[in-house]
Amino acid sequence: FLPSGWQALFTNANDQSNEGIIHTSLPYYSVQFHPEHNAGPQDLECLFDVFVDAVKKFSTSNIVDIPEMINSKLLYVPKVPYDLSIPKKVLIIGSGGLSIGQAGEFDYSGSQAIKALQEENIQTVLINPNIATVQTSKGLADKVYFLPLIPEYVEQVIRAERPGGVLLTFGGQTGLNCGVELQRAGIFEKYGVRILGTPIEAIIDTEDRRIFSERIAVIGEKVAPSCAVYSVQEAIDAAEKLGYPVMARAAFSLGGLGSGFADNKEELKTLALQALA
Repeated sequence: FLPSGWQALFTNANDQSNEGIIHTSLPYYSVQFHPEHNAGPQDLECLFDVFVDAVKKFSTSNIVDIPEMINSKLLYVPKVPYDLSIPKKVLIIGSGGLSIGQAGEFDYSGSQAIKALQEENIQTVLINPNIATVQTSKGLADKVYFLPLIPEYVEQVIRAERPGGVLLTFGGQTGLNCGVELQRAGIFEKYGVRILGTPIEAIIDTEDRRIFSERIAVIGEKVAPSCAVYSVQEAIDAAEKLGYPVMARAAFSLGGLGSGFADNKEELKTLALQALA
């Protein structure tokens, strides 16, 4: 216990022993860092500067705020401001199984995203059920979960890992669908997970071909003429109006599933049956 008028200045974080005291009103303070055979940490040599400055100031004004002088000396101000909005841990929705419309380019882009995050000292958590990918290679991501890319399992990982952000655009169509479902279920908001990269609203608008065309028209960008159809016959009628060749793309499928080119009615009918299935 310290006598009246004195308080602790430094406390050892390991054993909670006292390593410095300071007077509450008089300009007195002292430190003794452990182990005793060492002079102490060199980064606290500034305490001698505080002592010298206090002596000079006290000789002229008799008023010295030692605690404030020590705090100002020990306050660390980084040369480059640190952005607190940057998450320390990011969840990446992986590429999943390789298939037509969701091929190896997502595995490649996802692995590059992991490397980029690690260069920024951001911890990476990957969900990918496919062990035969570059993403899941040993030593790439900090932690890998070999779980299905469905909202139920992704929520479990979010609950366990508590990431600050999530990347949805490196998992192909499966990752996009999973991210949209999680957003609509309020999972990201529930656990305070911020969607990084492409906003979820942009993903939803882009997947709907009609809404996408309207958004493009609003900003005055040129876009190929298109029609939204809901049946094979409507697709054929639209193609007659637009003129062959045409490109058919299924709505809500950014990964390219159910899309292709048609040079005539028969080819379009085949594509339309697949896209509208």
